[in-house]
Amino acid sequence: MTESRANILNKIKQALVHKVPVPFSDTPANPLHFPASAKELELEFAENFTGLKGRFSYCFNRAELVNQLLVLIETRQWKNIYCREDAIKEMLAKNGFTFTYTEDLAHCDVALTGCESLVARTGSMLLSSAQQSGRTVSVYAPVHICIAHPEQLVYDVQDAIVKLREQYGSSFPSMVSLATGPSRTADIEKTLVVGVHGPKEVFCFLIDE
Repeated sequence: MTESRANILNKIKQALVHKVPVPFSDTPANPLHFPASAKELELEFAENFTGLKGRFSYCFNRAELVNQLLVLIETRQWKNIYCREDAIKEMLAKNGFTFTYTEDLAHCDVALTGCESLVARTGSMLLSSAQQSGRTVSVYAPVHICIAHPEQLVYDVQDAIVKLREQYGSSFPSMVSLATGPSRTADIEKTLVVGVHGPKEVFCFLIDE
């Protein structure tokens, strides 16, 4: 063992024995880092979501949602539609959406999911493993469509986590993630590229009933 490695391991052992006090102990438990916006949550979310290349659509009711979906599917010529969430499939079927869903996520054209919350301040969709869609649907599909409702809108991420805790209690989901527009990376020569390691397009349909 080299001397430098031995020194590092020794420091780690000492740190484990002698606990370092947590800094900023006087910080409030739930600080509000971002003051609430004066805008309506729907507008705040739509502006931030579209600013990150997400595609937002407002629907007055479920029938309009189905009409918009049908137009989008015909325009894009999508054939393989994936959806694992029974409530969404039932709601769409009752309003005239008669497509047969594919069971093959790896080769689908588009995936439909719900969400836990919509975060207005960041334009994000909060998803969890407790949903029927699980961990993979919103990540593996080339196009992700999220269907949401106004009561799912919250201002900040902190509010979304509080909402989750109230809903699930001791059965808190093992995975919680934020989807904020299409996937993107700037790892290659610091150039922003969209749709590299996730969906190339993300839609959010908000149904106001």
